[in-house]
Amino acid sequence: MTNSSAVLNQKSFYEEGNTKAKSGLAAWIFSTDHKRIGLMYLSAIAIFFSVAAIIGIFMRLELISTGKDLMDAQTYNTLFTLHGVIMIFLFIIPGIPAVFGNFFLPLQLGARDVSFPRLNLFSFWIYITGAILVLLSLVLPGGPIDTGWTFYIPYSVRSGTNISLAIFAAFVLGFSSILTGINFITTVHRLRAPGMSWFKMPLFVWATYATAWIQIIATPVIAITIVLVIIERLFGVGIFDPSLGGDPILYQHLFWIYSHPAVYIMILPAMGVVSEIIPTFARRTIFGYKAIAISSLAIAFVGYLVWAHHMFTSGMSDTARWIFSLLTFLVALPSGVKVFNWVATMYKGSIDPKPPFLWVMNFIFLFSIGGLTGLVLGSLVTDVHLHDTYFVVAHFHYVMFGGTGTIFFAALYYWFPKIFGKMYNIKTANIGVALFFVAFNLLYFPKFILGYMGMPRRYYDFLPEFESLQFVSTVGSWLMLITLILIIWNLMHGILRGRKSESNPWGGVTLEWHTSSPPPLENFKVIPEVKHEPYDFSQLEDMKND
Repeated sequence: MTNSSAVLNQKSFYEEGNTKAKSGLAAWIFSTDHKRIGLMYLSAIAIFFSVAAIIGIFMRLELISTGKDLMDAQTYNTLFTLHGVIMIFLFIIPGIPAVFGNFFLPLQLGARDVSFPRLNLFSFWIYITGAILVLLSLVLPGGPIDTGWTFYIPYSVRSGTNISLAIFAAFVLGFSSILTGINFITTVHRLRAPGMSWFKMPLFVWATYATAWIQIIATPVIAITIVLVIIERLFGVGIFDPSLGGDPILYQHLFWIYSHPAVYIMILPAMGVVSEIIPTFARRTIFGYKAIAISSLAIAFVGYLVWAHHMFTSGMSDTARWIFSLLTFLVALPSGVKVFNWVATMYKGSIDPKPPFLWVMNFIFLFSIGGLTGLVLGSLVTDVHLHDTYFVVAHFHYVMFGGTGTIFFAALYYWFPKIFGKMYNIKTANIGVALFFVAFNLLYFPKFILGYMGMPRRYYDFLPEFESLQFVSTVGSWLMLITLILIIWNLMHGILRGRKSESNPWGGVTLEWHTSSPPPLENFKVIPEVKHEPYDFSQLEDMKND
């Protein structure tokens, strides 16, 4: 079956499904429409993000000064573990692929839906099941987990808290990730619109496609590791526990073989969003399209080979350490290709600095700091000094929150008119972007200095010489909370009372802008035929005539 006939044959599926149309809440929870599934992911992820952010505020309040302020050490251990688990497994990893990949991948390909709509819905409910299991681990006897989000041995085999249930929740969430990856890959291969060759696909599709391969290949490794930890806790067989003859370093290898590629599950889709926003607001064809597309695949491939840079102080041979250090520097090259091509795209462009574009400017600045400090940690000499200090905390947040989190907001602001058919307040949005930049750096940059001074991460208390910078960071958390409230309020006000949006308010030219806002059930009245390159702005006049 050709790509075009596969797209057209989806129509029979919808006609059959619509004969038994549901209404009310059932129309959502049983919907196989990729757009509704994307919105359900958005609702769930927004709730989890809010909970994790509030936990982070309480952690910062405890760290405002030396000694006990709000909580004891055990409560603090629980909070930073929950903050990490929720943010990583329930927000950052699924965030952009689950929400915007689900909503816009078929639209950008000119398809009516993903290849397996029912499997797509099943993936969502697996995600919700995993989230419920995380919540159950908080209230069942034994209490919430306290090991940190990495579940390191020996903590996770000796802790009396609900470790087994919590990591089983991560196991369940992994299935959602794998099934979503399979669905996206099949959709890209089988359901591209007539005329859309591989190098006519939008770059967000390329990034999502590369991410899907990581989801499929890397996620089973962490699934196997989780099962081994549960077996160890239940039967004491001595796989990882050193007191039983196990090897705790083996756990670290298995964990990071998944978790470092997972970093690219988090950041690659964000880079794809950047590659959509910059040409739209610079009114220029993206510079180095093929280089950016191939760099996504290169990041996905090399990302599998650098896991042990998290373990330079764990006890490896010098040969292994310098090889992993070299590979760490090499993985920065395809990321650099993207950044330089983005900047080249903006050069002499007719830039329209609307909120999505300003979010991208935030991203380039913050992610560049995160990336460059990652090279500091990838260097053997400096990592010995900075390993497990607040420097790592700062680097991680500049990459994850400054990278993926920032672009999550950029994508939401960019595609908001297409998703909801409404428009938010532009001035309020601009204020939110500016406040976010100030709050983020006030909150996280002091941690670089604290780490260089020797402040270890994950500590409940600290020495008096660290107090002033801890206070500055806590003040930054207050400003961040105010900023997030402003951002969420503006978006919610736009949904409820915003003015009706045009179908293409930004002048985008990829296929999602060729249909109405919000898109109809089957996305397009007629399946589009691709005759242009993906960022050819000569299409705009034809789109207006249509």
